[in-house]
Amino acid sequence: MPVKATYWALVLIAATLLFSSSNINWGGEHYRTVLQSDSWAYHAYLPSLLLQHDPNFGAADSSEAALYFDAARFQDYRVLIDDTAHINKYYIGTALMQLPLFLVAHGYALATGGEANGWSKPYVVAVNLSAIAFLLIGLWFLARLLATYEISDGVRGFTLAVFVFGTNLFYYSVAAPGMSHAYSFGLCSALLFLARRMALSPEPSRAVWLGALLGAMILIRPVNALIVLALPILFDDMAQFRRCINALARAPWAVIKAVMSLGAVAMIQLLYYRTATGHWFVYSYGTEAFHWTQPHMLEMLFSYRKGLFVYTPITALSCVGLYYLWRRSPSAAVAWVLFTLLLTYVLSCWWIWWYGGSFGSRVYIEYLPLFALPFALAVQQASGRWRHGIIAAALVLVALCQIQTYQARYNRIHWADMDRTRYWDEFLRIDRIPR
Repeated sequence: MPVKATYWALVLIAATLLFSSSNINWGGEHYRTVLQSDSWAYHAYLPSLLLQHDPNFGAADSSEAALYFDAARFQDYRVLIDDTAHINKYYIGTALMQLPLFLVAHGYALATGGEANGWSKPYVVAVNLSAIAFLLIGLWFLARLLATYEISDGVRGFTLAVFVFGTNLFYYSVAAPGMSHAYSFGLCSALLFLARRMALSPEPSRAVWLGALLGAMILIRPVNALIVLALPILFDDMAQFRRCINALARAPWAVIKAVMSLGAVAMIQLLYYRTATGHWFVYSYGTEAFHWTQPHMLEMLFSYRKGLFVYTPITALSCVGLYYLWRRSPSAAVAWVLFTLLLTYVLSCWWIWWYGGSFGSRVYIEYLPLFALPFALAVQQASGRWRHGIIAAALVLVALCQIQTYQARYNRIHWADMDRTRYWDEFLRIDRIPR
């Protein structure tokens, strides 16, 4: 199977991400602005647990806010449990994904006589590189997933480029690489590919890897468990689904091992809670919760504040491909629509449905592989001027996304307070960005 276009797409994407990151984040003191808010908290696990041996983050104020970052931007990520022990409010999964390159950065800092404290420049560069690595891993698995649908090499390469540069995945691997979404994207792509392989050729031995991947996704963000409900999309028909279920039923030990691998990975969070507080189970978000009777589905999709289709319009274009997914597998198309509606409902019920400071609706990033599938099918199967129109529209939307990404970096697209008036006043106005 030829992979030349896919290979070169990955090479060019990697080169662009590295160049952009080095230009934005690695020169001089620019690294000091990379870790903010949630990303600061995710990373804090590594220096606190590995270097300070402190599960309660006692040195957070002195070593982080005072020494390396703008104290005015410090958002205390610690919560007090039982009036005795502080813990990190956020989950540990993102830090674990960053761990390999954190160790490389630590070795580099020690070898060069630098500040080996977990917060100096090598560690922040490592965070950036970790996000890029998981993005590329996700793209590689996404390309393999598309190949199982007989998507040509050229269309696969084009789709990868469109979904990096035409979505906020680019922003969250370069401008805000410490956030969790690039890592979830990589794991989600791998899980979907392995599940698709399971659908086409049921081999119960693969179940243990699916369990581990799901456990890792949950460890990053528990709501990522929703991806399980997307798995019916990967079956071409009910016969495939029944074959897979029957294969698993004949191999109960494989299912048990899958559950054990999921549990073993997810247990890492519980072990942290036990060590830090003496309790196995802790809800660290206090009064923050899902309000199931107050969804904001239309706002999630269409609002000028954070609407998915406003700031990532390539996802709307992807919906055109549902026609081609339906022609291939009506059940898969129905499953896609139902899952996307359910996903939007759940995400929109969070108490702050726009998820604070962000560029666009960042909580959809992990699910972009599901949007890439109908998009690739549309480009592959559309004929004549329809195909040319889809490709042209995609290129226009990539350009629009890059302009909006540029504006978001300079707060012309505000991180929380956009509305209709402000959006259209700023539309394409890159001339207002200071030189």
